[in-house]
Amino acid sequence: MRRERRGFNGDGIDMKRVLYIAGGILSLSVIVFIAVFILGSGNNDTQIARYNSSIINEFNETSTVEETSSQMGKSINEVENETTNVVNEVNNTVREDEEKYAVNTSSSTQKKVENNVKEEKVESKEEKEEEVKDPEFAKPVEGEILREYAKDELVYSTTLDEWVTHAGIDIKAEKTTVVKAAEAGTIKSIKNDPRYGLTVVIEHVNGFTSVYSNLLTAEFVEEGETVKKGQTIATVGNTATFEIADESHLHFEILKDNQNVDPELYIK
Repeated sequence: MRRERRGFNGDGIDMKRVLYIAGGILSLSVIVFIAVFILGSGNNDTQIARYNSSIINEFNETSTVEETSSQMGKSINEVENETTNVVNEVNNTVREDEEKYAVNTSSSTQKKVENNVKEEKVESKEEKEEEVKDPEFAKPVEGEILREYAKDELVYSTTLDEWVTHAGIDIKAEKTTVVKAAEAGTIKSIKNDPRYGLTVVIEHVNGFTSVYSNLLTAEFVEEGETVKKGQTIATVGNTATFEIADESHLHFEILKDNQNVDPELYIK
């Protein structure tokens, strides 16, 4: 049997040389890989730097845009606020003017209404005053006239036994005869006159007043009471000291604006 040569395989290949070659190729591959890696790393840094630069530029541009947008937004807000303020001021001014106009118009209208009301009241009052007729008096008692009205003439007084003036008329009536209101009105007074005795005075429209004297009693009415025409107000008496000697009668007077007038001219 032939002995194999040390370091060779059966085919005569030198294994040691093969290992050296393989190791050299592997080392060369590692060196190339490292070189490529280093070169690649340099390019990547450049690309990374460029990428970072582009990011920074975009960020700056974005910041600038945002700042510009913010400033524009602020400007727009300020303009909107100023516009809103101006519009509010205008609206307030218009509202104040409208309120003033409304107040003035209302005041003017109210004054016109008040004036119209006053004029209507005046006209109504004048119409009422024009419509009010003078009273039409009736005899307060039924009977003949014993003594007539004599304001501008003299008549003889049996009691005084002299010629005197006479401000009313004396109507014959028995004592306790019921005396009635000659016209509707208001009881002005109930008094004791030193000349004509117990007396009732009634106020009427248009300045007229009627006077009932020589009474026995006047307990049927009170001062301030409103009476109707023909309402009982008293009874005939004999209390007039200036006419006490005369026949039983009622002394009756009518005044217009506090001036005595002839009752017979107003009795209907």
